[in-house]
Amino acid sequence: MNLKFLTFIFAMLLCVQSVFAAPFSAKAKTKRIPAGTKFSLQMISPVSTTNSQGQDFSAILITDQTADSDVILPMGSLVRGNIKMIKPARRFSRGAVLYLDFDHIVTPNGRQLPLALSMAARADMSVDGGLVNNASYKDAIVENWDKTKDITTGATEWGNDIAEDFAGGYFRILTVPIAAIGGGLAGGAYYLGDGVADMFRKGKEYYLQKGQVLEVILTQPIDVPVL
Repeated sequence: MNLKFLTFIFAMLLCVQSVFAAPFSAKAKTKRIPAGTKFSLQMISPVSTTNSQGQDFSAILITDQTADSDVILPMGSLVRGNIKMIKPARRFSRGAVLYLDFDHIVTPNGRQLPLALSMAARADMSVDGGLVNNASYKDAIVENWDKTKDITTGATEWGNDIAEDFAGGYFRILTVPIAAIGGGLAGGAYYLGDGVADMFRKGKEYYLQKGQVLEVILTQPIDVPVL
């Protein structure tokens, strides 16, 4: 009687083991997402250069990933990563640089698949793949020039608007050039003054806000288990 009972228990254990092992079998069916595939990720937690290196972050896929017309990584799949490195802001307006490492993605059946992703080209990317506002003093000067143009344009528009309803607008002949000259002088003073200040000023911190979208590229293929 005892022998039959032990045999029954042993058979049940083997059955349970085989059931739980099945989804993780090397023979499980997979579909491949090739290298070079672009993912669109939306941040669900903010990160910045004011955080610590190694801090975790999360994002979600905002587009379905398909293979053979089947959705194998649906929109909303969770991607996890961490801050790989931070370069602090420096003088001459050189901004802090944020480097991200994307670790893994969670599949619909709960598996965690390792990811190898690189950031797609964007305007605020450094030459070595980090995220930065102003990478150099030159960038700060370009930003100052844009502000100078805004000052001059704003002054000119003010000179035009102020005379619009007075004497049929004829005084624009005087107000527009005077305002333009004044705006040009003010803008020039700003450009020179801020240009000097930028030599001694540290650059900006970089903030990647919750809800921002990142375009990333798969650098190694991943094989996704499917049902």
